[in-house]
Amino acid sequence: MTAYVIFIREEPYTDQAAIAEYTRLAIAGMHPKANPVVMTQAPIEAFEGEAPDGVVMVAFPTIEDAKEWYNSPGYQAAIPWRQKGSNYRVFLVPGR
Repeated sequence: MTAYVIFIREEPYTDQAAIAEYTRLAIAGMHPKANPVVMTQAPIEAFEGEAPDGVVMVAFPTIEDAKEWYNSPGYQAAIPWRQKGSNYRVFLVPGR
C-alpha cells in the first residue's frame, strides 16, 4: 500500500541557514524508494480555509518504507534543523 509523508509549513522560514542544512541532510538521507510528488514554495491557492506557506509530499511504496525512512538515523539527524528553521506539521497518510 502506497504511503505519503506530508509536510505542511504554516509560516515563512525563520532561519534560512538551518533550512539549508536540513535540506542537505534530508536529501543525503533520502530513502531509495522515495518519490517526491509535490514540492512547492510557490503561493498556494486555498479553496477553503487558510493556505499554508509551503507543502511537500513524498510517496513511498509502503507504510513500512515511509516509517523506515522517517526513523532512520540520517533523517532523524536532519529533523532538528527543520524544526530550528521553520514550523511544519508532518504526517503519514496511507494510500491505496
